[in-house]
Amino acid sequence: MSATARTTRRTTVLALVGALVIGACSGGDEATTATTAPAGPETTDTTAATTPATAGGDATPTTEAAIEGGPADADLVASITEALDAAPEGCDPLDTRHCLLPFPSNAYRVDGRVALPADGMPVNADGVVVDPAEWNRNDGFSPNTPIFVHLPDVDPAILPPWTDLAASLADDSPVVVVDMATGARVPLWAELDSKADDDADRLLAIHPAIALDEGATYAVGLRGLVDTAGDPIEASDAFVAYRDRLTTDLPAIEDRRDAMESTFAALGAAGVDRSDLVIAWDFTTATTDNLAGRMLHIRDDALAQLGDAAPAFTITSVTPGTPDSDIARQVVGTYTVPNYLTGDGGPGNRFTYGDGVTPTGDELPVQNGTIEAPFVCNISVATIDGGEPAHLVQYGHGLLGSNTEVNAGNVRAFANEHNVVFCATKWAGMSEDDIGNAAATLAEFSNFSTMADRLQQGVLNQIFLGRLMIHADGLVSDPAFAFDDGSPLIDTAHLDYDGNSQGGIMGLMLTAVSPDIERSVLGVMGMNYSVLLERSVDFEKYEAIMEPAYPNDLDRVLVISLAQMLWDRGEGAGYVQHVTDDPYPGTEAKDVLLHVAFGDWQVSELTAMIAARTMGVPIHRPVAADGRSAEVQPGFDLDSIEYPSDGSGLVIWDSGSDPIPFANVPPSTGRDSHEDPRADADVRAQKASFLFDDTLVDVCDGEACTADARD
Repeated sequence: MSATARTTRRTTVLALVGALVIGACSGGDEATTATTAPAGPETTDTTAATTPATAGGDATPTTEAAIEGGPADADLVASITEALDAAPEGCDPLDTRHCLLPFPSNAYRVDGRVALPADGMPVNADGVVVDPAEWNRNDGFSPNTPIFVHLPDVDPAILPPWTDLAASLADDSPVVVVDMATGARVPLWAELDSKADDDADRLLAIHPAIALDEGATYAVGLRGLVDTAGDPIEASDAFVAYRDRLTTDLPAIEDRRDAMESTFAALGAAGVDRSDLVIAWDFTTATTDNLAGRMLHIRDDALAQLGDAAPAFTITSVTPGTPDSDIARQVVGTYTVPNYLTGDGGPGNRFTYGDGVTPTGDELPVQNGTIEAPFVCNISVATIDGGEPAHLVQYGHGLLGSNTEVNAGNVRAFANEHNVVFCATKWAGMSEDDIGNAAATLAEFSNFSTMADRLQQGVLNQIFLGRLMIHADGLVSDPAFAFDDGSPLIDTAHLDYDGNSQGGIMGLMLTAVSPDIERSVLGVMGMNYSVLLERSVDFEKYEAIMEPAYPNDLDRVLVISLAQMLWDRGEGAGYVQHVTDDPYPGTEAKDVLLHVAFGDWQVSELTAMIAARTMGVPIHRPVAADGRSAEVQPGFDLDSIEYPSDGSGLVIWDSGSDPIPFANVPPSTGRDSHEDPRADADVRAQKASFLFDDTLVDVCDGEACTADARD
């Protein structure tokens, strides 16, 4: 690329960054702007897949005995050799369209560690190769990964859709993912990338409908596929050598043969005949320690230093509210948090690993001084007038927004209706301060670990804010949080959480690791970002930066999927399996209330369903009014909420928006329902009962839940 072209593109990026600063929105009305972004304890075990011996239902015997095998003929060996020679060293020959395909794959995992080849990584328009070093610190791939393969002209009509997840567990499903240890089949949907302009770049995406187990190995098998003309899709020569037991003298093939045989055996136990397979492979997910170890380490290290004290804090202003704000008093200040990032801990900094240490494996961050994090708390008119100590709720803002989202009309209404004091800080890593670094990362993804690392520091900041809110020497010790008679204005006995959009996504992670939060409402949330982004209207403006940097459609898909491997460390998807069950050391299992907007343009309801299945959260039924849901089984594989409940729940709120599209694109017709649930008084009443009375009540009178549409 010429210097002129690079300058032009960078000028365009800077202009777009300016637009993002203006247009980023947190999803709150009457607040500083920001819209949301898009982004199980065990794999689902269904009656169609219960044990390795019976997985797939009434499994028919395989015909492996009929595949006698033997030496591969010279033409097959020559063809495989040609493919190996044409690709960078170390690429997977099963899918020759791109070095990293199929993805993810244990072809790129060596001695218990991911080993992505540098020569096979995506390259941006400036010729910069994504550096795999940080990815290769992982001991497995993301449990939230989309699974990709390139199969030219495959007929999409035969793929199991998201509208019928049960079809993916049928005996004859053309796409099968199976846990190789348990034999359990994974519910999923499969689709072609509708955004690709060229069939040569159009990947087949397989989306597990539940988070995969951590530290588990899965076999993927695709069988009986045909093209749009109805002709069978042919297997690659390398796969034919494995499937048909044809031996070669090629180390790149033979060194993997035992692993491939294990894959065939697992699929065979699930009722998949190896002779029907077009392609199959295996991959291993990252372990719990590898995913959450850094976050838990900095949490435990910082809290150990804090001991029984409150974080140091300074109140910088106490301002009376305006007559029409419903806020009696706004308190603004800062508090001190140990810093585990390089430099001043600001955007673009990474974890600190000690003097001269370049991390290669399981190294853990070390402290680098302290930072001052901002906070804002709003004390409502109703609290002052009522004279009763208010409930304490920590609030989480939306995409690339600010803690000033507590000024939003829906938050103020909740505070006044239910006597709540909301306090918030910025989501370091994805706040308004991070827009510039996010834009730089979209243009060069080797930078992505700076976002993942700062998100973990941001969660630590949130944990310290929670401790400041409830500690006797914290906020309650300041006169700003006292009634006129000097009595406490806030009830420090309990701390709850409420977040919307990104605040719901990131709130899932915070809920999992916070030692102080008891219950959480996660509004218009979802997981994971690798699925969220392509289905979110918000991503369109960020994709305008990414597309010229990575102009190839296939490369952009792979880059986002690679990003999920690091994003797991700093978003809810990487922690979801430890929220309602199997809590991390030092934390308790939590109950969560998931509020979903039907037809959401910004955070697809599909992604909230993935979270609910993973956590075993039951759903309100009827899920939707007759004719509204496209699902064959609305709320597939989710139990029904039995009201009144003292546990978790998921409620879909329908405000009349159009249903989401079938394809992997954002909605574009009708209106966006994203902000409707939080603005409805009935929704807020349900939230209040859940948080403050520990009771989930039905505010929908046994019918499908509806919310008023905001103007």
